[in-house]
Amino acid sequence: MATLAWNGYRHLELYYGVSGSGRVLHTINPRLHPEQVAWIVSHAEDQVLAFDTSFLPMVQSIAGKCPGVRLWIALCEKDQLPVDSGIPGLLSYEDWIDGHLAEYPWPDLDENVASSLCYTSGTTGNPKGVLYSHRSTLLHAYAAAWPDVMNLSARDSVLPVVPMFHVNAWGIPYSAALVGCKLVFPGPALDGKSVYELLEAEQVSFAAGVPTVWQMLLGYVEANGFKLNHLRRTIIGGSACPPSMMDAFRERHGVEVLHAWGMTEMSPVGTVGTLKNKQIALPKEEQTAVRLKQGRAVPGVDMKIVDDAGHELPWDGRSCGDLLVKGGWVVKGYFRENVDSPLVDGWFPTGDVAVIDADGFMQITDRSKDVIKSGGEWISSIDVENIAVAHPDVAMAACIGVRHPKWDERPIVVVVKKPGADMTKQALLQFYEGRLAKWQIPDDVVFVETIPLGATGKMLKSKLREQLQDYKLPLPS
Repeated sequence: MATLAWNGYRHLELYYGVSGSGRVLHTINPRLHPEQVAWIVSHAEDQVLAFDTSFLPMVQSIAGKCPGVRLWIALCEKDQLPVDSGIPGLLSYEDWIDGHLAEYPWPDLDENVASSLCYTSGTTGNPKGVLYSHRSTLLHAYAAAWPDVMNLSARDSVLPVVPMFHVNAWGIPYSAALVGCKLVFPGPALDGKSVYELLEAEQVSFAAGVPTVWQMLLGYVEANGFKLNHLRRTIIGGSACPPSMMDAFRERHGVEVLHAWGMTEMSPVGTVGTLKNKQIALPKEEQTAVRLKQGRAVPGVDMKIVDDAGHELPWDGRSCGDLLVKGGWVVKGYFRENVDSPLVDGWFPTGDVAVIDADGFMQITDRSKDVIKSGGEWISSIDVENIAVAHPDVAMAACIGVRHPKWDERPIVVVVKKPGADMTKQALLQFYEGRLAKWQIPDDVVFVETIPLGATGKMLKSKLREQLQDYKLPLPS
């Protein structure tokens, strides 16, 4: 059964009702292109599709392309059912469940049978399906709730800003039920004002989301002189958390920020940046350097870094290599793909380039396809971006490599200014001085109105490169 839905109580009921009855819950990202959604529905062989009414136009556009779907369900009351939708046999959710007995004999399921299905975002080619078992889901729920991970308990009020259609909201719907904490759902309202009012009204103590949402929240709070009165900690994942955002949460609002990293193929949590006891008393600069790393492996996940020849590299905080992982909730193959396993000697290659220090803290330095090699030396696009967004006039920044006749590649930074900002190229390049080695400073700044984002809110550097394919570096003066 597929869903096209926001974070809400009906969606949560489907999480448990569908999987608990022995069916497979397939959450679909509605931010994908309709053609891609139709392809995913057909590939997954979905027979039932439930959707929030805000996605009615998309459902209308794909219904004729999904002949395998025999039942369409609008997640609403009967009197809210769309009129003349053009979707044959459309039912409201409440009508659908009213047609069944209140008591249900739950089946005794094998722990290894399928529980839910998620597809990768498909930034290269068609999305790939990752099928989770009941066993892997439960193990992930246990691990995510532990003190050094999300540290959830029955005393928490939890707001998963991360969508339930994005890798099962990082497993929070399962971990929350495991410990019995309060769940708060934002629906589609993810603007700064709506999120702030929900945090305060429901006294949310823990929240999880991607940097773009927190950027809107902090912008609204600071513009109005408000405080976050109940939020105590947040996990930020999906892309690197800028140091300026971490400082704003910690210093102005007393909110502990935990960096996290994972993938659809990992259910998704792989690492979380909870400090060790010896690091709590570190000076601010040293502690921040640790917090900005993606964190230590969650118990149940093993990781290593290897060089181009596949040789394992030391955990010394300097050696940089391809990151590989394995564990009880890490993918072994993709759904309905009759190709060789993606695993390498039992390890899943993440596509990330990373370093790991002696305390086990992993730091992503780049995606393998995004790292910039200039004159034989590596430049981290993430470092370049983090410095740019620390500038008070920068709303968003992306670093990409462009061809250079002498150095092979050189970095440029593509920037979206904050509204009303009057920043110049020279001002931003000067901002890098003393923060990066001279040879790592971008050769140019390109100002744009928007930076393309993918379905999960990540910057699409592949599209950015396409948009700038005719760009040429300025000649040295």
